[in-house]
Amino acid sequence: MDDDFLERRLAAVAAAVADKTRATMLCALMDGRAYTATELSVIADVAASTASSHLTRLLEQNLIDCVPQGRHRYFRIASRQVAEALETLMGLVSTNKAMIRSKTPQNLRFARTCYDHMAGELAVALHDRFIALGWLHSDSYSLSDDGKLQLSNFGVYSEPLASRRRFACACLDWSERQSHLGGQLGAALLQVFERQNWVIRQLNSRELLLTSVGRKALSSVYGLTIH
Repeated sequence: MDDDFLERRLAAVAAAVADKTRATMLCALMDGRAYTATELSVIADVAASTASSHLTRLLEQNLIDCVPQGRHRYFRIASRQVAEALETLMGLVSTNKAMIRSKTPQNLRFARTCYDHMAGELAVALHDRFIALGWLHSDSYSLSDDGKLQLSNFGVYSEPLASRRRFACACLDWSERQSHLGGQLGAALLQVFERQNWVIRQLNSRELLLTSVGRKALSSVYGLTIH
């Protein structure tokens, strides 16, 4: 694979993301769910025919997948790698944390999905708490023996699955400008939080609602008080 090919591919992918309508669609798909072209046209505030051409462009660059289901076609982020790249780009849009926070609704700043794991103030607090408790090593992002035991007790698997995806890693939070937990462990943590009804996904956004049960669990399980 020569340098010229890589440069052309990089330019094509960058151009696909650089359009505001397509960027809006990609941001909507970052909640990890699949949407129809009609739903995405409403989100991006464009005509259905216009949405179709934009989706075609994103499909051509392998940024999204199309999943047929009965009479409908659903679109979703193509892979975790694409989602991670998009989240990184969100973190690069501005170096001014105050500006980012002021323009981001409080509910999304507090807790939201970052594809298949948690982001926002809640996720950053959990990340820092795991390190403070000695459960997570901040240099290697591996779990200590105590961390494996404690997380396993609460239904979070603590051993890597057979996958090329990293078990755990720091993911830069675009609104907080601090790290939250990504990788297999971050995804497993969100699954447990949803299964225990500690957080609830909202239907029309990436927002995660922290329930009263979840608030109590954070205190009793992780020693974390959320105001």
